[in-house]
Amino acid sequence: MSQKWHDLKENEIFMFIVRTTFYFIVLAMLVYLYSFRGISNGTFIYNEF
Repeated sequence: MSQKWHDLKENEIFMFIVRTTFYFIVLAMLVYLYSFRGISNGTFIYNEF
């Protein structure tokens, strides 16, 4: 089992797919969390000057 995992980690195509999936999930979570806030709901830093 450990040899299989090691072979998969050496495979460039597999690692590309894993990294791409990971970055997509992180980006989707950030967009999802940002959507709760809404663009017009937050206060702009210079509005109070």
